[in-house]
Amino acid sequence: MTDYFADIPTIRFEGTETDNELAYRYYDKDRVVLGKRMEDHLRFAACFWHTFCWPGSDVFGAGTFDRPWHRGANDGPASAAKRAAAFDFFTRLDIPYYCFHDVDVMADAHTVAEHRSHFAEAVDDLERLQASSGRKLLWGTANLFGNPRFAAGGATNPDPEVFAFGAMQVRDALEATHRLGGANYVLWGGREGYETLLNTNLGRELDNLGRFLNLVVEHKHKIGFDGTILIEPKPHEPTKHQYDFDSATVYGFLKRYGLENEVKVNIEANHATLAGHTFEHEIAMANALGIFGSIDANRGDHQNGWDTDQFPNSVEEMTLAMVEIIRAGGFTTGGFNFDAKVRRQSMDAVDLFYGHIGGIDTVARGLLNAAALIEDGRIDAIKAERYAGWDGEFGQTLAGLDLAGIADLAVSNNLDPKPRSGRQERIENLINRFI
Repeated sequence: MTDYFADIPTIRFEGTETDNELAYRYYDKDRVVLGKRMEDHLRFAACFWHTFCWPGSDVFGAGTFDRPWHRGANDGPASAAKRAAAFDFFTRLDIPYYCFHDVDVMADAHTVAEHRSHFAEAVDDLERLQASSGRKLLWGTANLFGNPRFAAGGATNPDPEVFAFGAMQVRDALEATHRLGGANYVLWGGREGYETLLNTNLGRELDNLGRFLNLVVEHKHKIGFDGTILIEPKPHEPTKHQYDFDSATVYGFLKRYGLENEVKVNIEANHATLAGHTFEHEIAMANALGIFGSIDANRGDHQNGWDTDQFPNSVEEMTLAMVEIIRAGGFTTGGFNFDAKVRRQSMDAVDLFYGHIGGIDTVARGLLNAAALIEDGRIDAIKAERYAGWDGEFGQTLAGLDLAGIADLAVSNNLDPKPRSGRQERIENLINRFI
């Protein structure tokens, strides 16, 4: 099965002058940017689900891809072939990490015993493949949304048996992530929400979700997993309303259930769009709340109201996002995972490389632009000047007063503050000079 990509060489950095479409023009993994290697800044990963599990189907048509491992049932040999092809791809792409859901890497299962057995076999193989390829696990997770049993959610399901089945999957996936040296464990609540309030007990569902997440954190500490637990915000689709709407909503949930110091967020660009935010807003908000963790890199289509999971190609958007990531101190355990898929008409093996190469170079250009902006200093200086009053004598005086004291100070000083320009157009022009 490793012959599937045999005609494609390992992708290397060749610089902006190259005409080779199977080469990086901006991603030079050993280039030092702001004191750190580019590879260490960006920590790229490719995912199993869109890249190797999705057959190119949509709600109107069957799969268009003719990958060998898609043919027939997803049995043991087909699953092993898929894993081998995936690691060949990760290696040829020359990125350090990968990500998976439990069901992505294992043969199909119909019972608890089959699920545990098939997943255990897959984890044994992943451990061997990691050792032979030098690739590492950025994060693992369990799929609590695909099987029909999860139609009404996993942790929020009205049936306690589904809650228990989901707990089994998460326990095994978390322990596998720990065994494989994963840097994070992600919970995507794709169906942790509701379609209609007419049959939904919001309070019970939120409490069950809060309990489930606390149980995950407790088990993390029990087994000695020192990676980060992440929640991935998304406002809707597949459910009408999901409880993890955006970074701010997730923080409120974590705060309510005493988890704000235990769990961070994995922010997806396309999910930010669906929530009515910009990608950089979600990163900045997570940083302000102390829960910034990791990134799923992709983009949406602004003419569609659903999650299209396209590869990122906006250098401007990625520059603004990278400014916020650098301001957040960069990644610790997180990284950039490409939760993106080629289009249904991009059905050749090489198209998987074109998609990832373009996305990787877009992120790398964003990093270089953001570093230049920060080193230039003008953006930060303009922002600091705008808030300088809070660091001056008057602003410091307010810090020690109650409401009445502040009001009395305004009266005694006969205040008559005037509006001041935010200089937005000047800043936007400055940004464009670096892009």
